Amino acid sequence: MNKFFSSGPLWQTMGLTLIRCILGIFLIYHGWEIFSESKMNEYLRWDSFKNGAGKFLAYSGKASELVAGILFLFGFLTRLASLLTLGVMFYITFILGKGLIWYEDQYPFLFMLLALVFFFTGAGRISLDHLLFKKNLTNYAGYYTGKP
Repeated sequence: MNKFFSSGPLWQTMGLTLIRCILGIFLIYHGWEIFSESKMNEYLRWDSFKNGAGKFLAYSGKASELVAGILFLFGFLTRLASLLTLGVMFYITFILGKGLIWYEDQYPFLFMLLALVFFFTGAGRISLDHLLFKKNLTNYAGYYTGKP
């Protein structure tokens, strides 16, 4: 019971892995719309996408969501996935939306916060990043933190 009320991590590896995978699934779900012509045409009717670069922005945003979601799901190139997600969700929140993070634009803003979590923490031990790059894991003081 003392561990539950402590300030230390609780089931950190499994908890972050589960959250990372759920984030990936949500992003894949939203990015999969790139394959729906009717859904993409609906987006292209928005005033924000009626300019010359509108089609490019809509398709590149959905492609970024799809790619970032796959990367998050497998824990591969997680910081790149975080940057893709941050870019797309920043655009949705503050350019397409009104930046109303307390109400209307809260959903994409929460995606931004989750992306920041994984930008700073990395993918964790249950990931392709750990499997492929574990020899390079060091903490902020420069000490090796990977486990063989």
